[in-house]
Amino acid sequence: MRPLLFLDVDGPLNPFHASLAALQEGYTAHSLRPRGWAPPLPALRVLLNPDHGEQLLRLPYELVWATTWEHEANSMIGPRVGLPELPVVELPARGSAPDGVFFKTPALVEYAAGRPFVWVDDELTDRDHEYACNHHRAALLLHRISPAHGLVERDLDLLARWEPARTAAMVPGKAHEG
Repeated sequence: MRPLLFLDVDGPLNPFHASLAALQEGYTAHSLRPRGWAPPLPALRVLLNPDHGEQLLRLPYELVWATTWEHEANSMIGPRVGLPELPVVELPARGSAPDGVFFKTPALVEYAAGRPFVWVDDELTDRDHEYACNHHRAALLLHRISPAHGLVERDLDLLARWEPARTAAMVPGKAHEG
């Protein structure tokens, strides 16, 4: 069984802190309106690179959406980046995690159910590393992606090189950041 790769949208795939002009070649801007983002709110500007799907599918992982887009990632994001329909972690409400831990962290540890996993997200902190290491017995890698750059080649290289059989867990406080 392959390790899981938990994939966030905003930050890793949608570098929302970047201008389209500042991004590497291949990104296009999309106006999307996910559930709960109704008028009078304007549509969201989402920057996506259609090469990301192929790049992620080449990695030795089972891809799983770990995003507040939840199931809409399959209909709104996946087709634009070249990903097939993926499993989705249904996330709890914000503020449901222990103090200082990102609300996604306990849900992803529970979903992994002892399987090795990698998680790419722009909101990871040392508290998330500590929580995951203390509550998950298999190998794991939490990798913070800059929302100003998104998923870049060095991130993909790190994910391709990670060997869960040789890694108990990434040490808390030694977060990898893109």
